Amino acid sequence: MEGKNLIPPDQKDYKYGLEMALKLVNENLASINVEEQCKKAGASFKYINGKKTIFLDYLGNCYLITLPEIDIFPPCSLETVQPRDRLLMLHYFTNADGSPPTGKKITYKEIPDGATYFPTFYKRAIKPLLENFGKKPHKLLDSAAKLGGIKADFGDLSVTINAFQRVPLTLVLWYGDDELAPEGNILFDGNISGYLPAEDITVLCEIIAWKLVRFSREL
Repeated sequence: MEGKNLIPPDQKDYKYGLEMALKLVNENLASINVEEQCKKAGASFKYINGKKTIFLDYLGNCYLITLPEIDIFPPCSLETVQPRDRLLMLHYFTNADGSPPTGKKITYKEIPDGATYFPTFYKRAIKPLLENFGKKPHKLLDSAAKLGGIKADFGDLSVTINAFQRVPLTLVLWYGDDELAPEGNILFDGNISGYLPAEDITVLCEIIAWKLVRFSREL
């Protein structure tokens, strides 16, 4: 039986870390004023069948979070809410401090701890965009539209996606030429640290990048 149905050590560590993070955020959610937190997160709140229910927008869809069991229901019953998405939604909701938009765009390096994590952020979030859209940027706009993205005015081509109600992300491409390779970046509103920490922002941008890549392959 040795070696059968075993999870590789790194995946075991990741799974354990994810489970512990979910446990901690669940405990945090149980201790806050949900209705007040909805106002800070731009979410809405209702009682449905006697349960507290949060309506939270995430990547162009509305998810229902019911309490106290903390179940998350996707807009389509055939979908499954992946653990990373679940954790991001709960982190966003519990961390939201209600900071209003600043109107100022900042880079990942400008957020707290961003400079430290930037190499990982670039590899996991920006590199997939460049490899898949650097030479076919028009597909970025079409793919982003499936997440509610709208054209923006940065670089040679850019699009803004509201990952959450209070977290807009702007993906920027520069086309390059015969001498320069295409380049890209992801910009955030100056209030981003009032909603998500650097590590969560990396995961969120990675999820968005690969969703866009998948959509582009379906076009």
